[in-house]
Amino acid sequence: MIPTMIQAGGRGARLRPFTTILPKPLMPIGEMPVIEIVIRQLKNRGFENLYISVSHLGHLLQAVLGDGSKWGVDIKYVFEDKPLGTIGPVRRMPRPDVPFLVMNGDLLTNINYADLYQHHLQADVQLTVGVYQCTVPVSLGVLELGSDNSIMGFREKPSLHYWASMGVYVFSPELWDIVPPNEHYGFDTLMEEVLRGTLRAQVYRFEGIWLDIGRPEDYERAAEVFEQSRDELLPQPT
Repeated sequence: MIPTMIQAGGRGARLRPFTTILPKPLMPIGEMPVIEIVIRQLKNRGFENLYISVSHLGHLLQAVLGDGSKWGVDIKYVFEDKPLGTIGPVRRMPRPDVPFLVMNGDLLTNINYADLYQHHLQADVQLTVGVYQCTVPVSLGVLELGSDNSIMGFREKPSLHYWASMGVYVFSPELWDIVPPNEHYGFDTLMEEVLRGTLRAQVYRFEGIWLDIGRPEDYERAAEVFEQSRDELLPQPT
């Protein structure tokens, strides 16, 4: 079975005061925690072997999710006795012998995890990163300058477009090997390793629904999107 590591050990500082009593993945979207939506989606796409990293208020996650049998999945927990970053917890799971999913536990998306996984298998890479195009509005007039300080162009309140990491990845087993055990290791450090040319990586471009619920305004928007797109976010079992 294909392993999936769900990162759920963060403190959720940007969502305080909510996260002083609940870990962020247990924040309710509609009538269920966001991590339950994730688990249901994974099960629907055939991912049933789940590892969940826990730290801050981790006992609540264990109490709510249990062993996963209520959704037909198998959940095992790995514990962060100190912050290990966004990638470090993978070394707390057994070394997989097949490519495996790594993802944040606080995302609202309708990405097809099976398609993402197949995209990885079809390429000669160690890392596939799910990416989503984000629009960043600039609320100022922006000047384009020449080397002699002349004004070459002007745009009033433009919008910038970036392909941003969704917090959903496929790792080949070799990546497990390079993550140092029991050390803080973030996605930024992993990308530095990739950009040094020691690893091969690609992106999986996604254009559906994707929201990170890190800030209060994002959380409110996620609740609205869930009600509007419930059928897309909670597909019926295949």
